[in-house]
Amino acid sequence: MLAALFGLGGCTTILMEGAKKTVEKRQTSDFVTDTQIGTSLFSALAQKDSNLAMDINVDVWEQRVMLTGTVADSRTRAEVVQLVRTDKRVQKVHDEIQVVSLEEQARRRAAATKRDASKKEGFERFVNDYWIETKITGQLVSTKDLASTNMRWRSVRNIVYVIGRVSSAAEYRLAMDGMRAVDGVKQVKSFVEIKKYP
Repeated sequence: MLAALFGLGGCTTILMEGAKKTVEKRQTSDFVTDTQIGTSLFSALAQKDSNLAMDINVDVWEQRVMLTGTVADSRTRAEVVQLVRTDKRVQKVHDEIQVVSLEEQARRRAAATKRDASKKEGFERFVNDYWIETKITGQLVSTKDLASTNMRWRSVRNIVYVIGRVSSAAEYRLAMDGMRAVDGVKQVKSFVEIKKYP
């Protein structure tokens, strides 16, 4: 069951992260710790409520955790954040989980099972979000002088959240401009650090 949830949930699989590690600048020790944190948090969310695996995205970069996605009430949001904070390896939590109506939450869950990157428009915002994430990937990968593998981004209701690290202000501007240029993006909220890699 967990294997199936990995395909639907916000956490990326260890295999996918391993492939990214070959080109990113994150230190191996950070990569291992971040992967362990992500796997542990995904498992904890799935044990709490299997729907949370579809509702919540957990992105970890250098022990900083970015939580995105949607829940139907503020109590669930607070419980998820508290669960993440109990992991002593986590240095900082960026809580960007949105509270939506039960109806919208049901629509997003239904859309999560049938992601289609070819759809720009659609009744479910989730489809639009997945389309935006796909377009951002194409935009940033093709941008010269930008190491997009050192960032993780999520679109939730057309707001883009990004975490990671870049080595200069110029690289940061390239990333932010590239994301804002994608059709449908209402806002970009950044948790990207500007700090040279060793």
